[in-house]
Amino acid sequence: MAVIIAVLVLLNSYPLLVSQDLVFRSKETSMSGSVKMIESALAGLEKLTEDNVRQALSGVEENGVSRILVTDTAGRVLYDTRETESARGRYVVFTEVAQALQGNDAFYCGYDSQAFLSRAASPVVFRNQIIGAVCAYEYDTQQAELLRSFQTNLMRISAVIALLVVGLSVLLSHAFTARITNLLQAIRKVREGAYSHRAEVRGGDEIAQIAGEFNSLTDRLQTTEDARRRFVSDASHELKTPLAGIRLLTDSILQTEDIDPRMTREFVGDIGQEADRLSRITEDLLRLTRLDSGAVEEAVAVQVAPVLERVRRMLGMVARDKGVSLSFEASEDAVVLATEDDVHQILYNLIENGIKYSAASGFVHTNVSVDNDWVILQVEDNGVGIADKDLPHVFERFYRVDKNRSRAVGGTGLGLSIVRDTVLRRGGTIEVGHRQSGVGTVFTVRLPRAQGGETA
Repeated sequence: MAVIIAVLVLLNSYPLLVSQDLVFRSKETSMSGSVKMIESALAGLEKLTEDNVRQALSGVEENGVSRILVTDTAGRVLYDTRETESARGRYVVFTEVAQALQGNDAFYCGYDSQAFLSRAASPVVFRNQIIGAVCAYEYDTQQAELLRSFQTNLMRISAVIALLVVGLSVLLSHAFTARITNLLQAIRKVREGAYSHRAEVRGGDEIAQIAGEFNSLTDRLQTTEDARRRFVSDASHELKTPLAGIRLLTDSILQTEDIDPRMTREFVGDIGQEADRLSRITEDLLRLTRLDSGAVEEAVAVQVAPVLERVRRMLGMVARDKGVSLSFEASEDAVVLATEDDVHQILYNLIENGIKYSAASGFVHTNVSVDNDWVILQVEDNGVGIADKDLPHVFERFYRVDKNRSRAVGGTGLGLSIVRDTVLRRGGTIEVGHRQSGVGTVFTVRLPRAQGGETA
C-alpha cells in the first residue's frame, strides 16, 4: 500500500511539474522574442520619448502578449499598450525592469493555479548606452485552465486506480487470508495429533506448494505414527507372551502338590528358556532404539573375512546340533566402511536366520566378494524359503512368515529389521529373494568398500 500511495503521489505531482516547467520555458521563449522585436524597433532612437516611441512602434504587429511597457532610464513609462488604466507617466517597480536598466535581460514566470503570470524585460541600447527598457507582461488564464484540467484528469484517474487497487487488495487479502487460515487450522489439528488431517489449498503458487509439502509431511507423520503404534502393540504382545509363560509355569509349580523333582526341573528349564527369549527381545529392542536415535559410531575400515570366521565359530555348535552345514568364501580384499560390530551383527543375524529355517542336512553358505566400490555379502540356504507375498515384508519389525514356527525356533521377529537398519545407516542396500534352484532363500547385502587405510 505504501508503494501504491507513493506511485499515486508521483503520478499527481511529476507530470504537473513537468508540464508547468514546459509552460515556463515556452513563455520565456515567446516573451523574450517579443521583447527583442520591440527592442529592435527602438534601436535607432537616440533618446526615448513618448512621441518617438509611439511612432516607432506604430507599425509593429501585435505579438500575442497581454501588455508591453517602454520606460526611460529612470523607469518612467513612456509607452503602454493597455488602453484603460494606462501607466504612462508612472514609474515601474518591476524587478525585471530594474535589471534591464542595469543592462541585463530578465524573465519571471509564476503560477498561482488561476493563471500564468509572466514578465520579460530587456534594455534598449544606443551606441552602447542604455536609454530605456522594454517590458512584456502576460496574464495567461487559458494555459492555467488547461493545466487545471490536466490535474483534474490525473486526480480522477488516480482515484479510479486507488479504488481498483483497494478493491483488488481486499479481494486478494481475503483470498490469501483464507488460504493461510486453512493452512494454520490444518497445522493446529496435526499438532494436536490428528495426523490424518490434510490441508486443502488449491492452486500452484507458493502457498499451495507449502500446503503440498505440509501434506507430504503429515503423510510421513501418519506413517511413522502407524508404525510406532504397531511397533508398541507388537512389542507389548511379544513381551507379554514369555512373561505369561513364566507366570503360568511358576503358578503350576506353586499350585501342584507333591511335585516330583524331575517335573520341577522341566518347569524351571522352561522358565529359563522363556527368560532367555525375553532377554533376546529386550536386547533387540534396545539395539533398534539406538539405531532409530541416530547414535551411530564413526565408520572405519573393517576386513570382513575375520569377522565371518568368528561368526561361523560361534554358530557352529548350533548348526551341528541341527545338522546344518556352514560354509563360506571370503575375498581378502573385502574391506567395508562400517564398524566391526555392524559387520558382526549383519552376518550373525543372517546366518542364524538361515540355520533356524533350514531342515536337517541343510546348508547355509556365505559368499563375500568385491565389486568396484562395493563389498557384496550373500547368505543363502536351502531351507523352507519365503513366499512371494511375504518377501516385501520380511524386514518389517515383528513380521513373521509363520509365527508359530518362528516362536518354535526362538525368533524375536527383530533380527532382519536390525540388519536392514544397520545396512541403511552405513549407506548400503539389502535384498532378499529365492535361490536359482527355487528352494531356499538368498540375502544380498551391499556395503561401501573402504578405500585404503588400516583395518579395524
